[in-house]
Amino acid sequence: MQEITMDHRDRLILALSALVNAEREAREALQDAVAAGVFSPEMRMGLADRSARTLSDDDMDAARAFVLPVRSTIRLDT
Repeated sequence: MQEITMDHRDRLILALSALVNAEREAREALQDAVAAGVFSPEMRMGLADRSARTLSDDDMDAARAFVLPVRSTIRLDT
């Protein structure tokens, strides 16, 4: 397999993809916790006041698909 050298833009794209994935995992964990009833009514109200997401699931899937081909062959320049 050929090794790919990444420049600053590539690293930024990869980092943003990681943030998107982390946001998705956090949202899913939060949904599970709410469904399990572990939050008090006050906490649920506080969570409801959070700002709305700006990325759709389609946006996150597209970002993941974009970086997937290079993830396994990455060598970061230092």
